[in-house]
Amino acid sequence: MNSLGFDKAPEDTRVVVAMSGGVDSSAVAALLKSEGYDVVGITLQLYDMGANAPTRAKSCCAGRDIYDARKVAEDIDIPYYVLDYESRFREEVIDDFADSYMRGETPIPCVKCNQTVKFRDLLETSYDLGADCMATGHYVQRKLGANGRAELHRAADPNRDQSYFLFTTTQEQLDFLRFPLGHLTSKAETRALAAKYGLEVADKPDSQDICFVPDGKYARLVEKLRPEAGEPGEIVDLDGNVLGDHRGLIHYTVGQRRGLNIGGTAEPLYVVKLSPEKRQVIVGPKAALAKKLVYVRELNWLDGDQIDENGVEVEVKLRSAMQPTTATIFPEASGEARIELHDAQFGIAPGQAGVFYQGERVLGGGWITREELIGNTASAA
Repeated sequence: MNSLGFDKAPEDTRVVVAMSGGVDSSAVAALLKSEGYDVVGITLQLYDMGANAPTRAKSCCAGRDIYDARKVAEDIDIPYYVLDYESRFREEVIDDFADSYMRGETPIPCVKCNQTVKFRDLLETSYDLGADCMATGHYVQRKLGANGRAELHRAADPNRDQSYFLFTTTQEQLDFLRFPLGHLTSKAETRALAAKYGLEVADKPDSQDICFVPDGKYARLVEKLRPEAGEPGEIVDLDGNVLGDHRGLIHYTVGQRRGLNIGGTAEPLYVVKLSPEKRQVIVGPKAALAKKLVYVRELNWLDGDQIDENGVEVEVKLRSAMQPTTATIFPEASGEARIELHDAQFGIAPGQAGVFYQGERVLGGGWITREELIGNTASAA
């Protein structure tokens, strides 16, 4: 059995490596090549920056990225292809990003990209190339369970763990995917690995921005794609009293405190909810952000079993940066799942994800649609 889990020699095992031009995927390609695997590198051209190509060193999908990936492929002597997925990316990720903001949500485009373009379309291309598996530079671990099926686990380095962003991965995809960096305990190990193989990207800075918003100005892009998103409206309190005006819902998110430009209140105010129907930003005290009931849609349950009607005890993350908190999940007749949090959480935003864990294992998750206080029958959507 080789290191990727196949009962054949590495040279007889074809691996497609998704190469972004960064140090992580480059190190994966070089490592697998050094182990003797039949490695094929693929970079997806997702967004044509044109005249707006970023020059900042830490921007993702900068003009150098394809060049860097190609240079790595040449240096380690593997076949390399650039695939134009721009139209697919526009439809599946960028348009969805803009529409999500229009619905008053806080989107996570990186999850959508993994769910559609990378772990769906690119996997199909890998099958067409006769690959035995596809490897990426994501920091997660793939382990075999007691039943012999692949399981998704958090990375060994909690500071680099990307499991929250991969909750939409299906069992079929997980069977095909490999994550060679997931067991590393620090990013320094990855850079050392790249340096070992003489890769010029060993010291390349990590990307910090969403690839199609390299300047970080999300509102500008959304307003360009959906001009109505920038229309001003009212800022109101929980009782509907008008406290001021806002400059477009796209400039606000649940939990936000700064930038409201509202003074003279007895206590600090936070964005509690966005109402695109009324073009209102609804604000309230911090206590109004505390919720114990969350609903998620498009549930992806990796272990293949349905949620028991009596509930399943899990840990859940409702934002990528939060620590998991205990909860019980129940199925809903609508097809949604209801998450009953054992302790109230603050700043839960529709459009984000609820991702379920048992220990280090990722069970799955869904997209947050609304949140409520326990005992409150009124929808907060």
